[in-house]
Amino acid sequence: MNASFYIARRYLFSKKSHHAINIISAISVVGVAIAATALVCTLSVFNGFQELVAGLFTAFDPELRVSLAEGKTVAENDSALLQLQKSPLVEVYTPVLEDQALVVQNGQQQAVIIKGVADNFPQLSRIESTLYGDGSFCLHADVLEYGVLGIQLAAKLGLAASFPDPLQVYAPKKGERVNMANPLSSFNHDELQSPGVVFMVQQAKYDGQYILTSLSFAQRLFDQRGRVSSAELKLRENVSTEKAKKELAQLLGPRFRLQDRYEQQADIFRIMRIEKLISYLFLTFILLVACFNIIGSLSMLMIDKRQDVQTLRALGADDSLIRRIFVLEGWLISLLGAVAGIALGLILCWLQKQFGLIAMGQTEGNFIVEAYPVSVYVRDIVLILLTTLLVGALSVWYPVRYFSRNLL
Repeated sequence: MNASFYIARRYLFSKKSHHAINIISAISVVGVAIAATALVCTLSVFNGFQELVAGLFTAFDPELRVSLAEGKTVAENDSALLQLQKSPLVEVYTPVLEDQALVVQNGQQQAVIIKGVADNFPQLSRIESTLYGDGSFCLHADVLEYGVLGIQLAAKLGLAASFPDPLQVYAPKKGERVNMANPLSSFNHDELQSPGVVFMVQQAKYDGQYILTSLSFAQRLFDQRGRVSSAELKLRENVSTEKAKKELAQLLGPRFRLQDRYEQQADIFRIMRIEKLISYLFLTFILLVACFNIIGSLSMLMIDKRQDVQTLRALGADDSLIRRIFVLEGWLISLLGAVAGIALGLILCWLQKQFGLIAMGQTEGNFIVEAYPVSVYVRDIVLILLTTLLVGALSVWYPVRYFSRNLL
């Protein structure tokens, strides 16, 4: 065993001549442990919220979305899209046409986003698990076209899950200016019936703006017959999203852009990552302050072990070995605090996940989840351990050099 490490370990666990040194060392370990616990719990809560948000989008956003890198629509029978449908990686392929329109109902007007999808959309998403009402998910039947509204949009229009009068839907005619004498002549007009259900994915972007309908209705309304704005994909079971992205990107070429769920909601997840990073930096600063308690413990230990140091020098130890002993002593205090703090943080996260110890609010039903969600990532634990050891080592390196010259 390395001599400096062996001596540092003995100093850490052996009794000191002054009881105060043991107390200060214990306080240093506790301070580092509390900071490490806070890091584990905080980062795990951010992970939990990220997974919660990703789970909410799963009902609406596909595993992969294909759209043009430049331009708005592409031919439905484009050769690249036809090859994509035949890919062994793809289980469900759903062509989509999405654009803005105006809905008029009972004197209420509302700008909406019409999302026209193929009949296999329920196989692509979990939309049926988000439905409310006595009807069923249906896009068209015979000559009737149905529209499934977001629950907030229905409330804005004063509608229930089922409404007797059809929605009046308007969209500007392609490449035509508005006729001020007769504005309605410049718009395509069609009607959507109620299938008796609305959807709720608990995201205002969708619940408050979107109407799901058939692809043929959207193509007719927007003068885009035979064209789509995107294609949504569900991958086969056990197919990695990253692997599929690389292979399908080569298949499609540079004209198309592939986005996974996180990229489709890039703004939201970017904000969450920034918040997590800021919290990590803030708590690392607190950890640094906690590590400075180690300096007091080491300075008193150096005074207490002066006689030992003189003995080591008489045996041939040089100044670098002496300094290394006390640097390792500080590093071991950081390691002990890190391990204890991480263990405590993992226990608290497990208790929170199992029993929901800390609730989101006092009133039930006000939040999507009742208790703070947590999810522990191995990479976060490794990062916290490395951060604690690095901060601990850096915080004691210069003070040990200084004290070794002046105290020993």
